[in-house]
Amino acid sequence: MKFTDGFWQMRPGVAALYAQEAYEIDRREDGVDGEALTVLAPTKVIERRGDVLNRPTLTVSLSSPLEGVVRVRVEHHRGTPATPGFPLPGAGRAGAARLTEDGGELVTGDLRARVGRGAWDLSFELAGRRLTGSGHRSLAWVHTAADASIDPGPVDGAAAETGVPRRRHFMHAQLDLGVGELVYGLGERFGPLVKNGQTVDIWNADGGTSSEQAYKNVPFYLSSAGYGVFVNDPGHVSFEVGSEAVERVQFSVSGEAIEFFVIAGPTPAQVLERYTALTGP
Repeated sequence: MKFTDGFWQMRPGVAALYAQEAYEIDRREDGVDGEALTVLAPTKVIERRGDVLNRPTLTVSLSSPLEGVVRVRVEHHRGTPATPGFPLPGAGRAGAARLTEDGGELVTGDLRARVGRGAWDLSFELAGRRLTGSGHRSLAWVHTAADASIDPGPVDGAAAETGVPRRRHFMHAQLDLGVGELVYGLGERFGPLVKNGQTVDIWNADGGTSSEQAYKNVPFYLSSAGYGVFVNDPGHVSFEVGSEAVERVQFSVSGEAIEFFVIAGPTPAQVLERYTALTGP
């Protein structure tokens, strides 16, 4: 689902408020996966007292349910009913969180997630090599007008017993793509194997085998850079794979929260092994 008109402007009827900085970083021992980092990410840089008025704030939580896997949860309103995620039979407690002079980090096996203080910057490293990250204008709460110029996804019809419900609020996240990095996966698809440049809607529909619709959609992709990403939402997930911002993968869901897992390799087999260990065979 595209929210922007080109690189600089939003589409008519769309307002996006992005995480601007890591204003406060806390270490917790009672996270959903044990040790965790919780980051307060306002949608405006806080320079004076008035900057805290009438502005949404995002809460970003980092934890690890399995060695080599980082759970990232971004929330706008925690009080709203949570979308149930997929069963995760392999989830446990595998991360070690600590605060540093310039921010905080979560370590799980050879995978390290770092968040810096100041301007928003979340990076993922494997054995000292940067895999991907979330930088400027990458995490957002999006509000859309009733007549916003966006494509909400598959429609009601013969192919889908239920089309994607029209929603007004969305959360989206973007992760960097490196030069020459290729993306695979997202379940059963009938187009090119490499997903770069494609819009992919995760929504099961009986559209035949020669269309963008598919019977077995899976919100998981595998990168040639040695990691995978799993979006933990069984509803409609819209992926823009280098198609809205050419140097990023974007994924969005309706509601007030989005949760995804960054899964380390470095080989495709190791990524899939960890993904299967987390979600079940």
